[in-house]
Amino acid sequence: MNSSEVISELFLFKDVLQLTKQFTLGKTERLKSRKQIDLLFSNGRKLAVPQFQIYFSVIHSMPASSSPLQFGVAVSSKKFKKAVDRNRIKRLVREGWRLQKNELKEKLIANNLQLTIFFIYNDKILPEFLAVKKSVSNVVKKLLTITDENNSSNS
Repeated sequence: MNSSEVISELFLFKDVLQLTKQFTLGKTERLKSRKQIDLLFSNGRKLAVPQFQIYFSVIHSMPASSSPLQFGVAVSSKKFKKAVDRNRIKRLVREGWRLQKNELKEKLIANNLQLTIFFIYNDKILPEFLAVKKSVSNVVKKLLTITDENNSSNS
């Protein structure tokens, strides 16, 4: 292997790393602060889609230290007694969100907005991934239109 092949391999590897990094759900994107969650439930807006109740809040000036998009998910222990089932649902929702959030995140960055969102799973049956992905896709579409409305009202 000559040096030009090694260099091209390194650039290819760098491109692959950039692609995989694009679909991550990092620590700064997770909504963990109890204070922020309480504020979201008291002051945020509600959105209902099949299987989910969504609370969200749009902030018009994004702090430099935080992510433009923060996400949390919860599953009722009354409806799902086993932690295994609750954790599986949360994993499915996180995966659906991770794969579909990028368009929304780019729009938030372009408009200097911050979105905090919290999903609550309301159904009584264990979902399939495709159903969760479809519901999350509907939520992302609705949030895109809401951020457009917010941006046009502030301009």
